[in-house]
Amino acid sequence: MAQSDMDATNMVSLPALLRRNAVNFGSSAAFREKEFGIWQTWSWSKALNEAESLALGLIELGIQPGDFVAILGRNRPDLYISMVAIQMAGATPVPQYQDSVAEEMEYVLAHCGAKFVVAGDQEQVDKVLEIQSNLPDFEQMIYLDGRGLRKYDHSKLHSFASVMENGKNSGQNSKSTLKDRENALTYDSTCVMLYTSGTTGRPKGVVLSNANIIETAKTTCEFDDLKKTDEIVAYLPMAWIGDFIFSVGQAMWSGFCVNCPESADTLSTDLREIGPTYYFAPPRVFEMQLTDVMIRMEDSGRFKKWLFDYFMEHARHVGGNILDGKSVGFGSRIKYFLGDLAVYGPLKNTLGLSKVRVGYTAGEAIGPEIFEFYRSLGINLKQLYGQTEASVYITQQPDGEVRGDTVGVPTPGVEVRISDNGEVYYKSPGTFVEYYKNPESTAETKDPEGWVATGDAGFFEEDTGHLRIIDRAKDVSKMSDGSMFAPKYVENKLKFYPNILESVVFGAGKDRCVAFINIDLSAVGNWAERNNIAYSSYQELAGHPKVLETIQSHVEEVNASVAKDKMLAGCQVHRFLVLHKELDADDGELTRTRKVRRKIIAEKFEDLINALYDGSSSIYTETEVTYEDGRKGKISATLQIKDATTNNLADIAAQ
Repeated sequence: MAQSDMDATNMVSLPALLRRNAVNFGSSAAFREKEFGIWQTWSWSKALNEAESLALGLIELGIQPGDFVAILGRNRPDLYISMVAIQMAGATPVPQYQDSVAEEMEYVLAHCGAKFVVAGDQEQVDKVLEIQSNLPDFEQMIYLDGRGLRKYDHSKLHSFASVMENGKNSGQNSKSTLKDRENALTYDSTCVMLYTSGTTGRPKGVVLSNANIIETAKTTCEFDDLKKTDEIVAYLPMAWIGDFIFSVGQAMWSGFCVNCPESADTLSTDLREIGPTYYFAPPRVFEMQLTDVMIRMEDSGRFKKWLFDYFMEHARHVGGNILDGKSVGFGSRIKYFLGDLAVYGPLKNTLGLSKVRVGYTAGEAIGPEIFEFYRSLGINLKQLYGQTEASVYITQQPDGEVRGDTVGVPTPGVEVRISDNGEVYYKSPGTFVEYYKNPESTAETKDPEGWVATGDAGFFEEDTGHLRIIDRAKDVSKMSDGSMFAPKYVENKLKFYPNILESVVFGAGKDRCVAFINIDLSAVGNWAERNNIAYSSYQELAGHPKVLETIQSHVEEVNASVAKDKMLAGCQVHRFLVLHKELDADDGELTRTRKVRRKIIAEKFEDLINALYDGSSSIYTETEVTYEDGRKGKISATLQIKDATTNNLADIAAQ
């Protein structure tokens, strides 16, 4: 394809990009979805035809320019196509987290005044119907999967297929209206509105323009040489900016194929079948994959376990250097080649990552040990730093300049500066327009010159120019002796261990740090089964003496590692307890993107924190929990509090 065809001069909206792709890549795969075990394919031409039909159908239903349309459901081609169709009709898509409870959804739909909803299935339809009396702007709902909906009141409920059919049969007036609305789209028109995760309060609606999304997509596709031949698997929440920029923005710009798995349960199999060349996952996904690998190796035979440990030890020393094209001895290369045949290759194939040429992680800091594990296998995993307000990208790591402790250099076109108090600021073509209906927060976050406060603390390394993020600026503080307190740094090290699912470290203004630990039930449960240890619940296993002993060894290993960092040595964990329940988004302890709501946790478990600091050896507690069916209940437990060995720099130097 000629460079002129990729020129963004006339590509001022997602519909314009879709039309260009239908012309240039017509029969090539735009989307795939696995249904009933079989991959179904949408070509770019088919995607355009469906988008036009749906847009016309929406116009027939009465959609108006400026309306907001909520998108609810798992990753599906029809929902991605609907986002383009909504913009064609002059409205704005507002994707939602599919696992949000009705109450969470009510706030967002009411805040944006969503008049239309596109829902994936009965579960999503039911959520909207439950709260519709509190949604004065709500008018119509369109559903994809009609199972279970036959006897519902269809006065405001329409099947996706029927709306498209009405669109195909619409008259000339609707077609003229569609053409006029699409032609009215400009670079400044709103492309999408995405809500923040709400870590510290109510989610905010981030308004992103066509210019934000398209310029970001263009620059980053060029940065990593993303092409029409690339493949991506779309499995992350559609409400998250990462999925929107990868599965919509970059896909529309470069023309690569977006593959939607059949379900979360089949994701591993679907990954292996597709073999994505471009892959993104937040740290939690990589942590879970690593945990699964370690569990499987513990269950393997003695020779297989020895072979894995032997070659992985070698990979840790040379794998990253080979990946970066650095000088590695001939003997080491031969040994790595043999390791690839015996261990690395089969392992990458099991993970579905054999063909990945560009991989990214972001959203939270990833533990350096986890990061290096994947790179040692020969997977080109890199880090980027970004946020919703930046259309994702602020910094990213160029090939050959990848490290586990930095997030790279500013993305082309992005300016980054560090304020006097250490907070990171940026200015870029991807900078959001505003927070919807919230001019005060907009002014607090973005100054008149376009500089945006990230809320993160960091610094640029003098020798490399790479940015290092320490923690959230609000979480970085001082301990009572004046030493720096950065909890996320320690938490990420703890989560490297397969037995630890989540950790929350406290210590601001205190003389020492303490921690809550969540065990990983699958990893620890597997260990219990191998050792014939019976248990009936998460709570019982979390309090088992041998589990506490194992977690204590992990904490003390992390302390030894933290002590080596002069700036953060004061963050060693002196005391800890293993929580009697998993931290849960339904209980308000995590966001829907699994970010810790530190303030809420501190308030909710204040009695546990006090016990960690007052010298208690145990503490009885009762906690309200939310069950899967929405019912509330209480669980109680007596938790054991453990002391952990800490180190000083002199001890570490002597070892």
